[in-house]
Amino acid sequence: MTRQITVGKLKIGGGAAVSVQSMTNTPTCGIDATVAQIDALKAAGADVVRLAVPDMRSAEALKEIRRQTTAVIVADIHFDYKLAVKAADYVDKIRINPGNIGDAAKVKFVADALKERRVPIRIGVNSGSLDGKMKLKRLPLPAALAESALTHARLLEEADFYDIVLSVKSSDVRVTLEANRILAERSSYPLHLGVTEAGIAVPGLIKSAACIGSLLLSGIGDTIRISLSGDPVKEVEAGRLLLNSLGLRRDMPEVISCPTCGRTEIDVAALAEKVYDAVKNKKKYLKIAVMGCAVNGIGESEHADLGVCGGKEHSILFAHGEKIKTVDNKDVLQELLKLTEAFISEN
Repeated sequence: MTRQITVGKLKIGGGAAVSVQSMTNTPTCGIDATVAQIDALKAAGADVVRLAVPDMRSAEALKEIRRQTTAVIVADIHFDYKLAVKAADYVDKIRINPGNIGDAAKVKFVADALKERRVPIRIGVNSGSLDGKMKLKRLPLPAALAESALTHARLLEEADFYDIVLSVKSSDVRVTLEANRILAERSSYPLHLGVTEAGIAVPGLIKSAACIGSLLLSGIGDTIRISLSGDPVKEVEAGRLLLNSLGLRRDMPEVISCPTCGRTEIDVAALAEKVYDAVKNKKKYLKIAVMGCAVNGIGESEHADLGVCGGKEHSILFAHGEKIKTVDNKDVLQELLKLTEAFISEN
């Protein structure tokens, strides 16, 4: 088990629930747009929101952003130790690599400032930004990523700072898997998981699920981000879905549906999409089945809490494998959602 750190009001590591992260894509100095996106991410279920802080103007904007949101926020900083110190008054965690901010005196200055404010540090190493010293060692890429993260961590340890999260990422699934396995063997710091530059929706989701899911099922990982090009709210939804599908969280409904066949009497895909869109932001677990026919639909989904089996003109609504009633197909969605609301209220 990894050691536990506190990030604002959130616990990471040490047996705490795996948390879901995302990152704003607005200029941080655009306060209104940034706060709006933070709020949207939080509403979608993000536990942590990271903000890019490339300059002092962005760092200074954090004061007003902090005033307007209760979200757990992280400042993402590269190279400039002054930005880290400035941001520390207003954020819950700093993402910075100690080896990139200057000599030991600057590292200690940052470590002392953050320790005083009880702000932890995430060390993030990506394959595309691996430092030259690691490349000279000619280590295999997974080993080089892990060694780089541990080297950065030692700089903080030498400054008597231990509130650390480690992260090693590549766009290559196997490299990311192996690098995190090495870290899990060599370190007790909490690990943040993700595949960097994963891509657009479908390819990015598949790569991230394959990598992050494999690690989590092996007991590796304390917090995750599914990085996707586009709307970051989609990252949060995907992260929550992954954790729920692995049984690591039970805080949203699960909609299952049959793949359809020649017996299908209703538009399963369209109905399942509508059901999912209606329930995805509920903070309660239940399993809802959308099945295309009554021949064996109930039997195949008897483990579901609620469901529908489609017929040509009428469909069967069921709960826990038992038929409740038959409804006209035009009323299926409305009736199923009414059952869902009642189930959530009663449970």
